[in-house]
Amino acid sequence: MSDYKLTCSSTADLPVSYFEKKGIPYVCYHFVMEGKQYNDDLGQTISFKEFYSRIEAGAMPVTSQVNVEEFLKFFEPILSSGTDVLHIEMSSGISGTYNSAQIAREELMQKYPERKFYLVDSRGASSGYGLLVDTACDMIDTGSTIEETYLWLEQNKLNLHHWFFSTDLRHYKRGGRISAASAALGTLLNICPLMNMDHEGHLMPREKIRGKKHVIQEMVQKMREHASGGLAYSEKCFMSNSACLEDAQIVANIIESEFHHLNGKVMINNVGTVVGAHTGPGTVALFFWGDKRSD
Repeated sequence: MSDYKLTCSSTADLPVSYFEKKGIPYVCYHFVMEGKQYNDDLGQTISFKEFYSRIEAGAMPVTSQVNVEEFLKFFEPILSSGTDVLHIEMSSGISGTYNSAQIAREELMQKYPERKFYLVDSRGASSGYGLLVDTACDMIDTGSTIEETYLWLEQNKLNLHHWFFSTDLRHYKRGGRISAASAALGTLLNICPLMNMDHEGHLMPREKIRGKKHVIQEMVQKMREHASGGLAYSEKCFMSNSACLEDAQIVANIIESEFHHLNGKVMINNVGTVVGAHTGPGTVALFFWGDKRSD
């Protein structure tokens, strides 16, 4: 049994059942929708179906990060019990929450100088961030020390690829992320943007592809090109989707038919409410281990 506790945030977009089974505490981000504040509690308070249905109907949720005080309340019971902490946080390239966790860590280290407390900027999001958490959990299960796990994560986190595409540009327009003219033209031409996370953890548009069938093919091609060992890839593969499970399943089926040495089935999760507030419905994301992200 490990003498340290692995923790993360809700934006790792893994099921509640996963965190309960693995014994991983998580701290919740927040969002406000139609005047009411909710915790990003992985579909417990408001189902993913209801959340995305409201967005389809015109709701515009606004998200908020975990603040320093919340992190202090989250971490202190673990440290005060005599347990060290390894916390993995969503990319600092898309959220300021990592900075809040860092401030809380510095304060708690003054109070508990005898404890070890490591903090990892995942440079990832959604179930890609979740795959990093899962890998750390596997390392703990095989007896890795807190220092060994932390060092491995820091040395290898940029080998975790994140690829996304969206079939619905309306939410990007409503949120001001693209102009009305670009959204109209993209919809007219059936454009599905293909995006990924760069080495600093920013979400970057890479290609404008016409048609869902073609963008799915290109997403799988990215895995062929970048996955460790190519088609001989033997590690885990995670996916997430925002109210478009059928599209995600198509991608997963192709991957499972081509990559015969996967470590288990492709795990398909929901894009959570905080990440989904920014992507809207119609987003499919693919995560796998591969060559190092360099741009």
